[in-house]
Amino acid sequence: MPVAQNLPGRQKRHLRALAHALKPVVRIGKEGVTDKLIMAADDALFTHELIKVKVLDGAPEGRKTVAPDLAQRLGAHLVSLVGRTVTLYRAHPEDPQIQLP
Repeated sequence: MPVAQNLPGRQKRHLRALAHALKPVVRIGKEGVTDKLIMAADDALFTHELIKVKVLDGAPEGRKTVAPDLAQRLGAHLVSLVGRTVTLYRAHPEDPQIQLP
């Protein structure tokens, strides 16, 4: 997947505001980032465009390592990393629902 370019601060703030009420839809546990997890996150991004990923305590990689790696592998924008929660954004390729300012 292509690497997403960085978003301007204004767009990141808008996406963080939209993501505030979201619950994590993908959880990274003791197995770490697997192909199955990547497929689940890819499906979630295709459906929702904006998702949260929770890095659990038992994850083998640290959250600061997982966040940019996950964004790069998914071709998504890393919107935020707060605590153990990673917020990712990738516009739908044909019918984007989220309008960025």
